[in-house]
Amino acid sequence: MRTKVIGQSAQRVDARAKVTGQALYPGDLTMPGMLHMKVLFAGRPHARILSIDTSAAEACPGVVAVFTAKDVPVNEYGLIMPDQPVLCGPGSDKPGADVVRFVGDQVALVVAETERAAAEARDLIRVEYEGLPVITDPREAMKPGAYQLHPDKPGNLVTHWRIRKGDVAAAFAEADVIVEEEYHTPMQEHAYLQPEAGLAYIDDEGRVTVQVAGQHAHKDVSQIAHALGLPEERVRVIYPAIGGAFGGREDMSVQIILALAAWKLRRPVKVVWSREESIIGHHKRHQYFMRHKWGAKKDGRVIAAQAELISDAGAYCYTSNKVLGNSTLLAIGVYDIPNVHVDSYAVYTNNIPAGAMRGFGAPQALFAAEQQMDRLAEKLGLDPITIRLRNCLREGSLLATQTAVPEGVSMAQVIERCAREAGWKEEKGRWVRLEKGSEGNLGEPGIRRGVGFACGFKNVGFSFGAPEGCTATIELHGGAEIEEVVLRHAAAEVGQGSHTVLAQMAAEALGVPLEKVRLVMSDTATSGDAGSASASRMTFMAGQAIRGAARLALERWRDEERPAVASYRWHAPPTTPYDAETGRCVPNFAYGYVAQAVELEVDTETGQVRVLKVVSANDVGQAVNPQLVEGQVEGGVVQALGWALMEDFQMRDGQVLTPHLSTYLIPTALDVPEAVETLVLEYADPGGPWGVRGMGEMPFLCVAPAVVSAVYDAIGVRFNALPLTPERVWRKVQGLKFE
Repeated sequence: MRTKVIGQSAQRVDARAKVTGQALYPGDLTMPGMLHMKVLFAGRPHARILSIDTSAAEACPGVVAVFTAKDVPVNEYGLIMPDQPVLCGPGSDKPGADVVRFVGDQVALVVAETERAAAEARDLIRVEYEGLPVITDPREAMKPGAYQLHPDKPGNLVTHWRIRKGDVAAAFAEADVIVEEEYHTPMQEHAYLQPEAGLAYIDDEGRVTVQVAGQHAHKDVSQIAHALGLPEERVRVIYPAIGGAFGGREDMSVQIILALAAWKLRRPVKVVWSREESIIGHHKRHQYFMRHKWGAKKDGRVIAAQAELISDAGAYCYTSNKVLGNSTLLAIGVYDIPNVHVDSYAVYTNNIPAGAMRGFGAPQALFAAEQQMDRLAEKLGLDPITIRLRNCLREGSLLATQTAVPEGVSMAQVIERCAREAGWKEEKGRWVRLEKGSEGNLGEPGIRRGVGFACGFKNVGFSFGAPEGCTATIELHGGAEIEEVVLRHAAAEVGQGSHTVLAQMAAEALGVPLEKVRLVMSDTATSGDAGSASASRMTFMAGQAIRGAARLALERWRDEERPAVASYRWHAPPTTPYDAETGRCVPNFAYGYVAQAVELEVDTETGQVRVLKVVSANDVGQAVNPQLVEGQVEGGVVQALGWALMEDFQMRDGQVLTPHLSTYLIPTALDVPEAVETLVLEYADPGGPWGVRGMGEMPFLCVAPAVVSAVYDAIGVRFNALPLTPERVWRKVQGLKFE
């Protein structure tokens, strides 16, 4: 009898290596004759480099080379648009490369026989700067007459998206209640365990090879090849063990500079950033400034929503236009609202660039949308569950983009399941909580307890017309029976368990035990392009590619081919970009749905918020590995609690004021809620392999608005900005200024 592999909590394929220390991360790699690199960062937010004197550094014992902008063949890169120099300074053909635009811009590279020699020499480089105006508020950067940070970007705009659906003005005139508010969400540091590091060398076939942590190996190849002026077949990228990503490794960090040094010196070169270098050197979650006006009828139907979203892109584009696209779509949350008017802007500033981070623009938009829904509910005398079910997207609903939601909409079911588990029940068409949350703890003066609820959805895969696909190769070895399966795939394993899930799907597709599957992973020399380990896409995409490759390989096996080898590339259903005037488009081909409830206590005497319980209901379509799903939920919830309650990334005048993990606090084991109840719901996605939906980002999405709602339930005070640190909560309770 055939054993079912999907749906089983198989042990992670990398578990033993990681817990025993056998797994090698980029910082662990060594090679004979290896050199060491150090980077000179700008350290200032906006200035023109007039000259760079590297003579003292070059004269240091042990120094092999010093590289500046003049040494980069094509001195530009960027995941979406090449608007960032590899190295800033005079001497390159890139217009504007002599200007640094944030503190983490890279100015020079020192390569030496030892790490110490490289560091000492780096500190001897002398750079003459001419200061330029520093702009750190995107709202100021948009104003007429503001200093232009990029000559080809008028108004400092990366992009501007619009949505126009229905007649908002007429709908507001008919509304019985209207809610207008402003919201702000902050930057967030990815704080992955492994800072940026890597090793580059020339392999046996003469390719410049970079072993580094990333999220899309083939995209890394294309950016390295472009900057070095090489054909892509002369570049190879390998991902060893990766110590976390959360979107923070989508953009380049050390890939190009390592390849540059190894290519020019023909020797292995290694670099390891310190935590402080990592914090200034890689992008952050976008901060958003949002203005909302929503109107509803007495029966709870929301009939109009108007929103303005301004995101701080920082110094370069990175993925700001794509992140903003998601935020624009989710500006009205998961609701079917007939009249919508949205303007959204991504704006250049001299802050650290912003880019992908778990949720990719959805958490910021949902933070505001869910609070708008709570405020409408309060004005209408409705509970938070009833008003959401009355307005949420259902099968056949139209998005704000005037196109239907892809089939398989489960938002209502997810809301109901989460609500029931969190203590609500339905009575005569309305939902009530069995226990009120604001009565406080017996015997503890100043402690008040509250419960909050929020919901959302997240696209699976790339959006708005971006090409989307995934390649898998399967080899079947053996005689009369299949004795070994080799799966070749480029998916990044960033800690989420993707390699384990891919092995399970291969075993399922081929009808073999899991132990027969051998993985050859994350090497562009051995695998076709898998796309990025982002956008909650890898399980969905890889599953379709693996099924296709398995089908072809089995056909060849039956035709007596030994080994039977087949590659298959799956192309996702097409999406379309926003119409420039109306926003009409087909934004995505699949979604995952989530609802979350938070129970917490607020100490009114100290402002301390203690989360007691989080219920997270997640429609994953089909849980390939239920234990990994639970791990993703628990990790995502805690990471989101950090953003909501304690992670306070501070910049002033373009300088980072929280450059250490001692000043930028992230949750520890002591900050984890007493209970995280994971509800794994499986409403199959019609287009997903085995009904799978992506789910890696979903557990983050709604925690922050649920926390704010719970705090209001506890103490009757609303917050329109994050994080809710004890000082801020205490000041608000005391009626003092909330900064």
